[in-house]
Amino acid sequence: MLTTACYDWHVSHGGRIVDFAGWEMPIQYSTITEEHHAVRRAVGLFDIAHMGRLRFTGPDACRFLDHLLTNDVTRLRTGQIRYALVTNSDGGILDDVLVYRFEEFYLLVVNASNRLKILGWIEQHRNGFDASVEDLTAQRFMSAVQGPRAIELLNRLAGDDVSALKYYTAAETTLMGTPAIVSRTGYTGEDGFEVILPAEQGPALWQTLIDDGRAYGIRPCGLGCRDTLRLEAAMPLYGHEMDETINPFTAGLSFAVKLKVGEFIGKESLVAAKADVNRHRRVGLVVDGKRIARAGSLLYCDREEIGRVTSGTFSLTLEKSIAMAYLPPVFAETGRHIEVDIRGRRHTATVVELPFYKRN
Repeated sequence: MLTTACYDWHVSHGGRIVDFAGWEMPIQYSTITEEHHAVRRAVGLFDIAHMGRLRFTGPDACRFLDHLLTNDVTRLRTGQIRYALVTNSDGGILDDVLVYRFEEFYLLVVNASNRLKILGWIEQHRNGFDASVEDLTAQRFMSAVQGPRAIELLNRLAGDDVSALKYYTAAETTLMGTPAIVSRTGYTGEDGFEVILPAEQGPALWQTLIDDGRAYGIRPCGLGCRDTLRLEAAMPLYGHEMDETINPFTAGLSFAVKLKVGEFIGKESLVAAKADVNRHRRVGLVVDGKRIARAGSLLYCDREEIGRVTSGTFSLTLEKSIAMAYLPPVFAETGRHIEVDIRGRRHTATVVELPFYKRN
């Protein structure tokens, strides 16, 4: 089992620890409801150091990443970030990633559950590229500061004015006298930032954010509310809305695929996938009542089984039971009524547009 630099803090402050992709991570400290509302209304602090961070350097770093990823890396300017996918030759999704460009290197942030798989994939396809890849996961700490008051807290701490950062950009800066990277992305549907700095500085950063953040209503947050938040924002999760059998067009992620420029692994298959008018669609569902349609719950139209839920929860913000699923096009129209089987009983669900929640 792996632990982050702040593991001892989590344990000593009542964090409920679970195994997540081989890491001992806090799922909650108080309640998921309290932590969820803190992010929507004030600011929440997440330990996300379990996510993989891979540094690419060398003359062919850009070309190599452009070959591995579905999005266009060649047009990234210094400080820009792009969401992209790693696909296999059949167009199936191996992982969804963020690629950062800096002056001297590129940074690839991958899911914790896929880090070793992606490292193996990178090694498998390195031939012909003059590029070096270094796994920084153990050497760096990464936290996420999310919520409407996140910018006030980071401005108080950062050496530079982080409000100058636009969405999906990053900067090398100084925090507490230590070189750090601050980015502005997020996985909650709120405005927010990520901070990356040497692992040995992680506990001091964490405690400083907690101490300074009290004036802004900060709460330490676990993986539990991270999931409810991302589902309200309709952000797909690997292993639920994405895997090697699902292509980006089926997943509704066409914005992250560059079919008109460059070459990447799986491009030929994705050209065919885009043209397939019969492919399933990722949709949102609002379920009547408060029962939760968990992942795997079967969906029906009359007696016909038409799909299954990929993720479901009770939306604490909207006070509705919500879910995502894949449906054939004929059943995927907004406003369509279908049924979901929840523990042997069918409940009416309505197809709705995604995301369920969007901040003002």
